[in-house]
Amino acid sequence: MTSRTLSLGALALAALASGAAIAQTKPAEAAKPAMEKCYGVSMAGKNDCAAGAGTTCAGTSKVDYQANAWKFVPAGTCASIKTPKGMGTLTPMKS
Repeated sequence: MTSRTLSLGALALAALASGAAIAQTKPAEAAKPAMEKCYGVSMAGKNDCAAGAGTTCAGTSKVDYQANAWKFVPAGTCASIKTPKGMGTLTPMKS
């Protein structure tokens, strides 16, 4: 075989390999639902991250439904989440 034939064969193989890699992209990644921060709905130690005094990072809330601790929820559902202390909210509340 000539070097030109080998080069064309290598180029074709590389194109096929890259096409296969692109085709294997997970469809679930493209269809991830939008999420939003919802305050006042997490259980003690289950908040997603910092929100103010008493919550320095994920899992640091001290009480259930802490008003300034948030949890990620599907977009559009926060205000409909009912807790013993009221409804979830998109903005932090005073504890």
